[in-house]
Amino acid sequence: MNDFKEILTLAEEIYYNPELGFKEFKTSKLIENFIKKYFPQGEIIKFAETGIKFNFGERKKIHIALIAEMDAVFTPSHIHSNKDTGAAHNCGHYSQVAIMLNLLKTLSTSEEYKSFDFSVGFVFTPAEEYLDLKYRKTLRKNNKISFLGGKPEAIKLGIFDEFDLAIAIHAMGGESEKRSIELNCNLAGFLYKYYTFKGKPSHAGLAPQIGVNAYSISTLFNTALGLFRQQIDEKYMVRINPVIMDAPMDTNVIPDKIKIGTDIRAHSIEYMLELSKRLDTIAKCSAKSLGGNVEIETEMGYLPFLQSTYLSDFVRKSFEEFEEIEYCKENFPISAAGDIGDLSFILPCIQIGYNGFTGTFHGTDFIHKDTEYIFSIFPKFLMKVLKDMNGKIDKSKLYKRSYKEYKKITEKFGGENEK
Repeated sequence: MNDFKEILTLAEEIYYNPELGFKEFKTSKLIENFIKKYFPQGEIIKFAETGIKFNFGERKKIHIALIAEMDAVFTPSHIHSNKDTGAAHNCGHYSQVAIMLNLLKTLSTSEEYKSFDFSVGFVFTPAEEYLDLKYRKTLRKNNKISFLGGKPEAIKLGIFDEFDLAIAIHAMGGESEKRSIELNCNLAGFLYKYYTFKGKPSHAGLAPQIGVNAYSISTLFNTALGLFRQQIDEKYMVRINPVIMDAPMDTNVIPDKIKIGTDIRAHSIEYMLELSKRLDTIAKCSAKSLGGNVEIETEMGYLPFLQSTYLSDFVRKSFEEFEEIEYCKENFPISAAGDIGDLSFILPCIQIGYNGFTGTFHGTDFIHKDTEYIFSIFPKFLMKVLKDMNGKIDKSKLYKRSYKEYKKITEKFGGENEK
């Protein structure tokens, strides 16, 4: 069996057996077995329920983390979803794992890593997708995790303390006739706000005037939020999506409680905090104007992802010398988010995109199409990137922040609930 077929078989094993975050037990075992097959002398470090870290040889003056994500998305209607859990690999994480294992195998069998002036380690992270939160909060309540995302949890556990920079990869959505990569695609950060508006119940027919309609308060809040959008600075690519989370009410009683949830996405930590305060003001004033009140909860999601242009320059140069990849898309920021943003606060990170898929990203029909490119050619390209970096990384252009600094930032978002 050649490299390509072995890797494709592994990728499809993961694709057809999707697992949600912090539950990637089968995927984690596949990774562990593969590592033991090709580098049996190495030490495998496990973390955060299913995460795996593995280093090649001794650490050198620069240590690079090569990252792949393991978890699936919750999409029960996907053509190959797990019918019991609703998990589906329509974000391409399964291909990340296979690609990085192909690279791991190449490094091991060729032993080229020994000639690098840097060392490399592989980190397979769980729970990148921000979902299945009830389960994750149970894990947190039982002190099994502290953060709801895999990379933030790994940061807290010190998994990335030894690394100087990180290279991640990610599938690109949309179909293209050209084999492509993507560089410098910055991502938004996000947080969640929960507003529980409280009023006063009364008989809707007999005496509505003595009640306070919590649903009406939420309508006023949503209207004010719509008018407020005119004041939002567009350069931060803000997204706000309020939805009804819980509304125990019926038509014969003036509703006294409704819970509204919304995300706040932006390409700036400071602007996310500013918007959080503005929405809180809108909620409080909406409640006060109709005689009710509001309880406010703030939950941190992920930090914005600002890619290292210094590191991307290496990848671009490799692309220019690699004829099998035809096109490089660059500098198209989006309002999607990922926990790679949290890691980029700690140390320089890049995320290289790759295409070769068909169907809708996070949709019902997403699957690999150009298997040769995804599982054979693209791993070879990553190997070239590493070779081209050899002897050229200027450590003075890298940065490192501590978990203490990271925690200080995240605590600004999640503080105590307000009433």
